[in-house]
Amino acid sequence: MRYLLVNKPFEVLPQFTDEAGRATLKQFVQVPEVYPVGRLDYDSEGLMLLTDDKQLQFRLAEPRYKVPKTYWVQVEGEPTEEALEQLRRGVQIKDGFTAPAEVHLLPETPAGLWERSKPVRFRANIPTSWIELTISEGMNRQVRKMTAAVGFPTLRLVRAGIASLEVQQLQPGQWRELTAAEVQELKSLTAAALPGETAPRRSKNFVPYDPNYEQKVAAEKAARARRASERAASGRGPKGGGRSGGRSAGSTRGTGPAGAAPRGGKPSGGAGSPRPGGKTAGSGSARPASSGRSSAPSGRPPRRSK
Repeated sequence: MRYLLVNKPFEVLPQFTDEAGRATLKQFVQVPEVYPVGRLDYDSEGLMLLTDDKQLQFRLAEPRYKVPKTYWVQVEGEPTEEALEQLRRGVQIKDGFTAPAEVHLLPETPAGLWERSKPVRFRANIPTSWIELTISEGMNRQVRKMTAAVGFPTLRLVRAGIASLEVQQLQPGQWRELTAAEVQELKSLTAAALPGETAPRRSKNFVPYDPNYEQKVAAEKAARARRASERAASGRGPKGGGRSGGRSAGSTRGTGPAGAAPRGGKPSGGAGSPRPGGKTAGSGSARPASSGRSSAPSGRPPRRSK
């Protein structure tokens, strides 16, 4: 089993691949088949755990185990004691009501904090302050939403600790292996299984981290483009373009003489063509008026009247 502690730099994704080409952990950690424990936002910095121990990974990320995470937060303005007390009691954010947090105001910038790759933008006429805040939940962008809820927006966010692990001695992008004692301490925090707990299993279709993933994707795209150009050069269109040898649109069956009736159909002659029985279709001739009894059929002598 591998257990790594990494200091994720600012504007680095907490994962190993990205189709948009943004910086990921792969640029800093070349250890195969280790996965992040939880997340740390793209615009946040600091500690992340990576491991291939699936059970520990699940339990450390599960909020019900209440694994503490400590943050250094640079906020806009000077937080009042009332605002800090609100954070200690819990505040209402979009995702729900937060659990009570441990929080106190720092007198100055935390010792040993590195310069960020992009300077923090702030207004010259508004001072900034640092607070240290410890929570054990994992709501989306929770710390930023908490400080905004009490009127002091977050300008910079650094995860400084996970349980007893601290960020000191690790510069952005650096990582180290945990000691056996550190691993044992993390396991002791989550030793008792929660009621009804079922650790998630990776699906059969799960693909582990591949350090050559981007190269394989590019090769597959090139192969598809090459096959498409070969089909175009050989005159073969894309599949599904119609069956060869089929009738064209608007074609008619048969090649008989004009006016011939289709197979099994009625004659298609125009006006003036003879109908069965010798009459002319559309001739306008009227049947002669009958005077009394109809005439006898042709070839039979008329009956004599009595």
